[in-house]
Amino acid sequence: MHSRTFIRPVFCTLCRKEDAMSKQRIQLSDHFTYSRLLRFVLPCIGTMLFTSIYGIVDGLCVSNFVGKTAFAAVNLIMPLPMLLGTIGFMLGTGGSAIVGITLGEGDQKKADRYFTLFLLAALVSVSVLAVLGIVFLRPIAVLLGAKGELLDYAVRYGRILMVSLPTFALQNMFQSFFVTAEKPHLGFWFTVGAGCTNMVLDVLMVGIWGWGVEGAAIATFISQLVGGVLPVFYFINRSNSSRLHLCRTSFYSKVLRDACINGSSELMTNLSMSLVNILYNYQLLRLAGENGVAAYGVIMYAAFLFVAVFVGYAVGSAPIVSFHYGARNHAEVHNLYRKSLRLIAVVAVTLTLASMFIIPCVARIFVGYDAELLALTSRAFRLYALSFLIMGFNVYASSFFTALGDGVTSALISFLRTLAFQVIAILLLPLLLGIDGIWLAVTAAELAALAVSAAMLLTKDKMFHYRKV
Repeated sequence: MHSRTFIRPVFCTLCRKEDAMSKQRIQLSDHFTYSRLLRFVLPCIGTMLFTSIYGIVDGLCVSNFVGKTAFAAVNLIMPLPMLLGTIGFMLGTGGSAIVGITLGEGDQKKADRYFTLFLLAALVSVSVLAVLGIVFLRPIAVLLGAKGELLDYAVRYGRILMVSLPTFALQNMFQSFFVTAEKPHLGFWFTVGAGCTNMVLDVLMVGIWGWGVEGAAIATFISQLVGGVLPVFYFINRSNSSRLHLCRTSFYSKVLRDACINGSSELMTNLSMSLVNILYNYQLLRLAGENGVAAYGVIMYAAFLFVAVFVGYAVGSAPIVSFHYGARNHAEVHNLYRKSLRLIAVVAVTLTLASMFIIPCVARIFVGYDAELLALTSRAFRLYALSFLIMGFNVYASSFFTALGDGVTSALISFLRTLAFQVIAILLLPLLLGIDGIWLAVTAAELAALAVSAAMLLTKDKMFHYRKV
């Protein structure tokens, strides 16, 4: 049976279901109460959370079935494909803001052409980077401090992830564009499908069949095909009720440049996170050896669950802001700004308190087989979790300015938050506090960034009119 023969009925079914729900769906043009805002962003938060959960299962399988050296190797090399895949994040967030503003201005055909252009640009550029990544993977792993068995695991895992890089970029782009298309629930279900695929294959390939780190990488690759390729068929189908469709496009150099500038904050965030993770791993290898890198890996996996809530809200609410700003509806932009800050404050306190109870359980699940590593991980996570009180405001501020088309301000917040302040903290705090200084570095960086975010939000109102109507 041809794949098109199978795929077409699936997407026709999706279209019928969404048509039945169309009368109840929330549109970007609506006025947003707290209830309506939460209902709209919840699928996006769910998408981010589910992404985090299946990433956690990935790490769990490697840690428990292959061992802590393999787990350390995976976490050591992971920043590299994340680094090379940042173009997808950039064009996804920067591009969706431009598409959202274009929809708000009432030009549907142009929005579709821009949408198609951004996907093609990401696919081509990331494919080139994937080839370069495969070629230079081993020397980079050596440069990061890997040797012996650690190096072997890192290269074996990393090569497969490099092959999957284009699908990884598409998957991340669709998370933003599904929201802009007024279909956040479909973005969630595609992520659920990708996540379930990854988790089932992880258990089979790593836990039962014993394929080791290669099994974990292949499982990730196949899941990204579900999350990054299947949505293409959905957006090609012009009979669906989506606000966006793939179509013939042209090379709009200025629009592409604007999307890159506007999405530079997300590029900077993900670029910085990858570079900072490399620095973290280097410092931890020096101060605590493989145990330090493994502990940091556990923290990253667990922290994804908490950070996902902030990122999901920011990604989910940004297209609404873009639409109303494009429509010159300053009253609604003000409404969204005010409600968002209040919601983030409540969530920040709740998540920080919840993390203190969850931390011991998470650490025990990952590294309960090693008492020394368990103790190190538990203490490290408690110190790291203090950052959740502050982080949400900075994530939202950066995303908010991206949604308004002010990529420069957004990039400044992201650069200082995720790179400059963190690098300073990672280098200086261990000199004062030892290894505890590394775990507190992110909190110190978020505090410094909060001052910058507050200053930008107070001063930029004269240009965008979001604080006063």
